[in-house]
Amino acid sequence: MTDAAELRSLTRKLLAGHPPAETDRTAFLQARFDAGLAWVHYPSGLGGLDAPRSLQAVVDAELSAAGAPDNDPRRIGIGLGMAAPTILRYGTQEQKERFLRPLWVGEEVWCQLFSEPGAGSDLAALATRAVREDGSGDWIVNGQKVWTSSAHLARWAILIARTDPDLPKHEGISYFLCDMTAPGVEVRPLRQITGEAEFNEVFLTDVRIPDAHRLGEVGEGWKVARTTLMNERVSIGGARIPREGGMIGPIARTWRERPELRTHDLHQRLVTLWVEAEVARLTGERLRQQLVAGQPGPEGSGMKLAFARLNQEISGLEVELLGEEGLLYSDWTMRRPELVDFTGRDAGYRYLRSKGNSIEGGTSEVLLNIVAERVLGLPSEPRNDKDVAWKDLSR
Repeated sequence: MTDAAELRSLTRKLLAGHPPAETDRTAFLQARFDAGLAWVHYPSGLGGLDAPRSLQAVVDAELSAAGAPDNDPRRIGIGLGMAAPTILRYGTQEQKERFLRPLWVGEEVWCQLFSEPGAGSDLAALATRAVREDGSGDWIVNGQKVWTSSAHLARWAILIARTDPDLPKHEGISYFLCDMTAPGVEVRPLRQITGEAEFNEVFLTDVRIPDAHRLGEVGEGWKVARTTLMNERVSIGGARIPREGGMIGPIARTWRERPELRTHDLHQRLVTLWVEAEVARLTGERLRQQLVAGQPGPEGSGMKLAFARLNQEISGLEVELLGEEGLLYSDWTMRRPELVDFTGRDAGYRYLRSKGNSIEGGTSEVLLNIVAERVLGLPSEPRNDKDVAWKDLSR
């Protein structure tokens, strides 16, 4: 079993052999991956050392103190938080060796082709079809996906598609790794209320996917997708942040630096939200500690719920605190950004962008159902379509 002392020794050996100030950034990250110091709880040979997840902090602290580059996790969050754990759990050895290293290093950006115009909250009702081609065994995919973050940057996508319309909606789905540069993949921007287009819609027309890029068994795509979704909610709602990190930070700074804006009522509301933000931060820390023992569970849905509600309430209070200044908006230029920067922008951006938090990564309404059924053990809602073939459902 690798311990903290051994990890410090391995990290210092990496730094000695690849001094950050003298080593190309990509070369350093590749060397870190090969040394098993990318994500230490992953298997040896796949960026890890089969060590406890909790010991990652030991490596990160040594590297941070030495000024080593990170892999820009905000830019490649979908790959790190969703694609990687799913590939690790369901992928073949060949798939793991092919995809995990460039994913972690950031050489290949990933996106998620799940939601559709007619299957957002009810994701299992998706209509994108994948048909097995006689002879080659490849899959030919046709359909449309929507709300696809980073599709304009992505080299690869995790994709779920219907492979058997004669089965009930949850049973006839398979999971694929889709090459975003393949013929027939068209990405179109979706301009948002912020003026930017970090989201996209993706059209798939006769896109060919080799069977070697199928993840999991045919027809088990929903089971594989649930792993992705649980990890997604943890990565969104349970990200590690310092005290007063996230959305509470800018409004707390404004409160301290602008005493002329203060009122008793605003003070009471700010203190309440500060406490709630701190509770959410500590709960996220506990959730990450629970992950040491296994796969993420439905508790991540509760964290995602809290994340969305707090972001919207805090950003609303910030605009109110700033008064007329809060109504200003710095830039409506149409851009296709590489990441979402909540804390590096103005209050107006935070207020508008946070409206999407209760939709992306699972709508708050769906997450409430998950918490009710899988955390609290309440009776599930009636589902009349559970045993009906997908092709017979009304749409």
